[in-house]
Amino acid sequence: SNSPWNTPVFVIKKPGRNRWRLLQDLRKINATIEDMGPRQLGLPSASMLPRGWKLAVIDIKDCFFNIPLHPQDAPRFAFSVPSLNRQAPLWRYHWLVFPQGVKNSPVICQLYVAHILSPIRKMFPDAIICHYMDEILITTETDTYLETVLQKTVRTIEEAGFQIAEEKIQRTCPWTYLGLWIGERTIVPQQLSIRDDPKTLRDLHQLRGNTNRVSPLLGITMEDLTPLFNLL
Repeated sequence: SNSPWNTPVFVIKKPGRNRWRLLQDLRKINATIEDMGPRQLGLPSASMLPRGWKLAVIDIKDCFFNIPLHPQDAPRFAFSVPSLNRQAPLWRYHWLVFPQGVKNSPVICQLYVAHILSPIRKMFPDAIICHYMDEILITTETDTYLETVLQKTVRTIEEAGFQIAEEKIQRTCPWTYLGLWIGERTIVPQQLSIRDDPKTLRDLHQLRGNTNRVSPLLGITMEDLTPLFNLL
């Protein structure tokens, strides 16, 4: 790719795993993108769910990396991978899917998944489907209806190109959802460890995720958090 937005990428091995992280400076790209602002003004409240209804929770695998870029926009998301010790020319590529770290990426992820779930909500009006980013909670009055809605939801998400691991589907109590432990009669926050001195990119990502989880408990809206997230 010869995109004018071409930026270097550093490939960093994740600790303890045979997996890698791409560290890319997206400031040039982000400077050209209009800010969409928050579209979902907070996390869904589990305390609003009907008592005694049946629950299931779905976790979409690698949600961001399954949202395709429009072919006309893809060359604008270019990057180069330097060789070790500069022993060879740069390898140049561009993204085919939406990269994490791009301005508006959380909003676009929300809207994209919401678009996929829209026909499910119309098809099953008696079910409650709570969705935030890559986590989806489905609750219905009966087990039979829940299984029907769950199977259709999983099939629709997979047909859209996403992956859902069977072991990531929670069918039994207790359920974990958006930083909460949901029991048959109780809902309690999961224990969080918030570092106030982040030093790495991973620390910043964890800080953002933990801040998202505690914000509804403290009455903080996503609009309030937007300046902080723009810094991260």
